[in-house]
Amino acid sequence: MIAIQDKSRTTLMAREAAEAPERCAAQIARNAGLMREVGQRLRVLVPPFAATLARGSSDQAAAFAKVLLETRAGLPTLSHAPSIGSLYKATSPRFKGVPLIAISQSGRSPDLIAAAVDAQRQGALVVTIVNDDASPLAELADICIPIHAGPETSVAATKSFIGTLVALAHLAAEWSEDKALLAALASVGDVLEAAVAADWTGAVPLLKEPGNMLVLGRGLTLPIAGEAALKFKETSSLHAEAFSIAEVAHGPMTLIGEGDPVLALGPIDAARAGLRERLEDFRARGAQVIAVGHPDDVAAATLALPGQWDVHPVLNAIAQIQSFYGLANALSLARGYNPDAPPHLAKVTRTL
Repeated sequence: MIAIQDKSRTTLMAREAAEAPERCAAQIARNAGLMREVGQRLRVLVPPFAATLARGSSDQAAAFAKVLLETRAGLPTLSHAPSIGSLYKATSPRFKGVPLIAISQSGRSPDLIAAAVDAQRQGALVVTIVNDDASPLAELADICIPIHAGPETSVAATKSFIGTLVALAHLAAEWSEDKALLAALASVGDVLEAAVAADWTGAVPLLKEPGNMLVLGRGLTLPIAGEAALKFKETSSLHAEAFSIAEVAHGPMTLIGEGDPVLALGPIDAARAGLRERLEDFRARGAQVIAVGHPDDVAAATLALPGQWDVHPVLNAIAQIQSFYGLANALSLARGYNPDAPPHLAKVTRTL
């Protein structure tokens, strides 16, 4: 285990992920004025709904935005498929006056750019959340929110994804005038530093050999589960699928039997409901359950991972992916892969 951890510090993925706490703390300060202005502008707009536009890890961030906006701002939020605008040129005229939140680390994916342009044609207010504020997507935006993550070289997005989640939380807090979340975001650097220090590599022996697994979440942690499953595929060639803790009982849990791994990322808000019983079900069928969550919820787990329960639920969810990246990096190396250069992938995906 020590050898894995020492070696992992040499990867770009590990080094870049460890930069996230400082970058996110700086982001909150640098974007404070901008976010207040954007929040006020969006409240005045009073749209009937909001929409997101994204691919890959950014689409997991978009799912996080949906939970934030629907629970904080009471605003229905849909996922706008890029191909509707990029290929079909069929963005609905009902997008007039609707905020379209386009999320991209690079801001250079042709399909997202084309879809954003088509949405603007229909009168949408394009809000971009990008790492490169000089990118084409940023330049066409009506409102551009930079995440200030700094250059990210590893193909596996880490600090840019975390920075995007923090920016979305900041946006939702200002939009909905959520004073508790705004106050909590002031401590995001400390929360993420603690998440970096939380060692999840005890799960490596349970995940080194399997070829398939489930990753569970609910509410704020379901998009985190989606990103974790994506990273397992990307960096370790481990076929992981993400499901809601509630939805998994509607069929997918039949795939899990004796010795199969399940990673559960437990929320600490109302979405905790049913988690303990679900994990007990998996353990009863012999699954290797790796879980993070409230201690009462994860008592049945094969391995309970360290987490933070005295923080805001939004920050808790973001902290989970920060801790997870350390596990993903170590597992990739243990399985014989290079997490910085996954096969067949590029930093900027160019599709239309």
